[in-house]
Amino acid sequence: VQLQASGGGLVQPGGSLRLSCAASGFSLDAYAIGWFRHRPGKEREGISCISSSDGRTFYRDSVKGRFTISGDNAKNTVYLQMDNLKPEDTGRYHCTRLERCPGSNPRDHWEANYGMDYWGRGTLVTVSS
Repeated sequence: VQLQASGGGLVQPGGSLRLSCAASGFSLDAYAIGWFRHRPGKEREGISCISSSDGRTFYRDSVKGRFTISGDNAKNTVYLQMDNLKPEDTGRYHCTRLERCPGSNPRDHWEANYGMDYWGRGTLVTVSS
């Protein structure tokens, strides 16, 4: 199982980036794919998730309306479109495999609560003028 995130970079506030997560060793039909980030001085936080089996998506409140997650099962790839980026979005973004996405009452600790088991090295996003 491998998850390779790419697409990070330096962008000005208000700009956009599209992250990609190339998955291998398993099918997106059987698992959910999520994104979490490490921001400087902050704890890890799960920000988005998509499950093709039931069409469920999840967004953390801080990114709702700005980030959009989508998947291409034929390419086994998941995308995270990030618009109207803010300096506080700066961090390393990782994609991860989960058994299911968070629901309407999301919890932290994705390993224990949603079966998160694999993730990649991540890609660095820097939002700065």
